[in-house]
Amino acid sequence: MNIKSIIAEELNIKESQVAATIKLIDEGNTIPFIARYRKEATGGLSDEILRDFGERLSYLRNLEERKDEVTKSIEEQGKLTEEISQAIEEAKTLAEVEDIYRPYKPKKKTRATVAKAKGLEPFANIIMEQKETRPIEEIAKEFVTKVKEVENSDKMIQADNVESVDNSVSKDKIVANVEEAILGALDIIAENISDNPKYRKKIKNICYREAVINVKAADPEQKSSYNMYYDFKESINKLPSHRILAINRGEKEKFLKPKIDKPEEKIISYIERDIIIGHTQFEEYLKTAIEDSWKRLIEPSIDREIRSNLTEKAEEKAIKVFGKNAKQLLLSAPIKNLTVIGFDPAYRTGCKIAVIDETGKLLDTTTIYPTEPQNDVEVATKTLLNLINKYDANMFAIGNGTASRESEIFVADVIKKAKEIYNKDVHYAIVSEAGASVYSASKLATEEYPDINVSIRGAISIARRLQDPLAELVKIDPKSIGVGQYQHDIDQKKLSESLKGVVEDAVNKVGVDVNTATPSLLQYISGINKTIANNIVKYRDENGKIKERKELLKVPKLGKSAFEQCAGFIRVFGGKNPLEITAVHPESYEIAEKLLNNIGFDKKDLLDKDKLKEIKTKLSQININKTAAELIVGEITLKDIIDELSKPGRDPREEMPKPVLRADVLKFEDLKVGQILTGTVRNVTDFGAFVDIGVKHDGLVHISELSNSYVRKPSDIVSVGDVVKVKVIGIDKDRQKAQLSMKS
Repeated sequence: MNIKSIIAEELNIKESQVAATIKLIDEGNTIPFIARYRKEATGGLSDEILRDFGERLSYLRNLEERKDEVTKSIEEQGKLTEEISQAIEEAKTLAEVEDIYRPYKPKKKTRATVAKAKGLEPFANIIMEQKETRPIEEIAKEFVTKVKEVENSDKMIQADNVESVDNSVSKDKIVANVEEAILGALDIIAENISDNPKYRKKIKNICYREAVINVKAADPEQKSSYNMYYDFKESINKLPSHRILAINRGEKEKFLKPKIDKPEEKIISYIERDIIIGHTQFEEYLKTAIEDSWKRLIEPSIDREIRSNLTEKAEEKAIKVFGKNAKQLLLSAPIKNLTVIGFDPAYRTGCKIAVIDETGKLLDTTTIYPTEPQNDVEVATKTLLNLINKYDANMFAIGNGTASRESEIFVADVIKKAKEIYNKDVHYAIVSEAGASVYSASKLATEEYPDINVSIRGAISIARRLQDPLAELVKIDPKSIGVGQYQHDIDQKKLSESLKGVVEDAVNKVGVDVNTATPSLLQYISGINKTIANNIVKYRDENGKIKERKELLKVPKLGKSAFEQCAGFIRVFGGKNPLEITAVHPESYEIAEKLLNNIGFDKKDLLDKDKLKEIKTKLSQININKTAAELIVGEITLKDIIDELSKPGRDPREEMPKPVLRADVLKFEDLKVGQILTGTVRNVTDFGAFVDIGVKHDGLVHISELSNSYVRKPSDIVSVGDVVKVKVIGIDKDRQKAQLSMKS
């Protein structure tokens, strides 16, 4: 198996790119580092492609390892043939390898192994050959044990037809009569058919082409969110991932009973044609064995495998969707230079308030009771107006959980009063509070705010999510940030591994300020683990602000290898070297300085706004081919350096859509069919996108309403955080939900 050519074909890249990337991975380089600083070697492969590359490489290497184990095991049994070796070599999946190994795998006690222990395998072979002309009953008599005397029947019997071996055989090796001999032989044939990799491969192909999932309600009278599946059929080759996961969940919760309808007659007919030679005395016996093999052994096994395979593919799709959504959310545009009032809504326990300054520092906290049952609107209004005035607050971040709608109406009224009394413009934004409660009770939150009540910490998190989504969301388990589909139903280990990669890519894309970043943010930087992240914070606490990147080499456990991986993603603002507010790696400092000198500037000029404009203009006029040759640097690397020098200190998130800021509330009752609204995409699934339009529940833009053109997948059209224009095309008053369209 040529791993390089397989990956090249699957990812549609060159084998030279594959070879170079494998070498870099094997040398211990991280995906973010390879994606950003080894573009010359990889041909500019993106972090998304490199993540897929890494997963596929790992799978194919495991496949190779398993092939070697299976080959060795069959060889040790003395049963390895050239045909089997070739089949193993050509197998493309672990499932294919296991099917080939199935007949040679040590088995637990089965009807066939019992029959073999009784010496009935030669009889099974005679039946399969279909050449013997003697009546089958006569042949069977040769395999019946003739008992002369029974001694201690629970353990041992004396047999008169076992003269050359031992005077006795154990009871479990006795064949009592002709009928038992025939049934035992048929059991062996049934298991051999079941274990035949050729049959299993063909049957699976037929099933994947023609099988249908047939779902019924466990109790048709019982209402549930699975009503659409109470009498549901669909070809398994057309079943989308979200339906597979929904059916799985419905089955787990005992609302649904799914089964797979397969073309049974076609499958049995195929096996019969391959095995039965003609109209012999063995024909009906073989038909019985084939049917038994299908119903008792093959079908249950194929069912499990199909369901497992469908689920695995659905989970992979869901993980991809979740990962893409999570990355977009993590890369949401920050709201900078504003003092934010975090508002965590509630009823009985009161709404928790936290005032955060523009740097994220906590200024004040309180609890107000404008909602039921207290309804103390007057005192709550006075409290918020005082906070707005005292701290010159510009923005409210309102959590979207319980009592969010009532809180939004209340805040909109306070904003009007702030305009009347202080002539001050204040806005609000609805912020997803998914995972805020998880963070509030976490060890990390306790370390950050040991003297702050758990309930108040949620309001702090909500405010900070608006100010800097990335820095705040990395503190929360990615599974809890609420932008996936069925994320709690899928393989949690795979989900965690995938989402860890997504967070790493997002953090490294933005870079971190080494002097302000928390350990929870630093630990996602390429080459830095949790221990090193804590050591960096401890180092700067003890030694003051870090002045340059190479100072990191003084941090315990951060060696040269880790430094190479992390240096380019670290930002040092106000330090010794202006290049260190960019993503230019230390290995390219000399080239960057020569480049600046060639156009008549110095690296310190990067900090001068007026000179920066000139630098940007002159850099845009550079001849890439010629300059790359002069500086002995790759063209891709040179382009990246020019890009960084043109926008030193830039935050790539600034190019992302800003949150929709509101000053007044839209009531559900105000919605009308045909109305055009602006909203923010909160979640993207396989079947559409959920858009926050300012009412209690997000509206759904079904996949069929995303565009006038055919849409293969919603993520091709929209991403989490996108600000979009939508038309209201349907209103469900009972469920307080709106159907939306993005068609022009």
